[in-house]
Amino acid sequence: MKALVPHNPVETLYREGRKTFIELVPDGGSRLDALFHTAPALGELAVGVVYGYLHDRPGLDPRLQEAAIFAAIVAAGMVGPPLSVHFKTSLAQGLAPGELTELLLVASAFTGFPRAVATADQLNLLFSGAGLPSPPPPTPRAVVMTFCDSVRRGQPLFAVDAQSKKLLRKPHRLALHATAADRVIIESYIGRETTPRGTLLVRVKDAEVIEVRAYLPTLT
Repeated sequence: MKALVPHNPVETLYREGRKTFIELVPDGGSRLDALFHTAPALGELAVGVVYGYLHDRPGLDPRLQEAAIFAAIVAAGMVGPPLSVHFKTSLAQGLAPGELTELLLVASAFTGFPRAVATADQLNLLFSGAGLPSPPPPTPRAVVMTFCDSVRRGQPLFAVDAQSKKLLRKPHRLALHATAADRVIIESYIGRETTPRGTLLVRVKDAEVIEVRAYLPTLT
């Protein structure tokens, strides 16, 4: 009878994590091989835990998870490979460059300026290497907030239909949620209502709104 080989969960997680990392980071396989050349077992453990286990947990969406990781990296002062790696994975998971600098700003108040400044210094190099403008455009949410204010003043920065104007104007209360580096969802409420009167999908490019679509609840 053939002896059963004990199942190794770390190896399984590493295979899945490596696959995920390669999907997120260009030339990710070569990067992992070079980084953990001397300590391959550490690579199996780290990649397996972060990208094989934590990455697939359903509790947080990928953008929020990457935001938490980036803030933790700033707090720990890790300006080497962890920062450069998660700079790439954050962008791949839909965080906008401006959101990274906002996260750095917020983290600086809790982790201290020396670590935040060291991170900012490395971000200069990472932005340059990625061909990104520095400083980056405003965050998608900030762009859309400015757009909403312009509609409420009666001077919209982007032409919208009558239904969209109605949902954006007072007395409607607006809740804005960035869902990607170029998209924001707006929920429009009246007073203390918990069900929105309608939602809007707003697409942005750089610092401008380029599309607005309104969606109304379907009556049954």
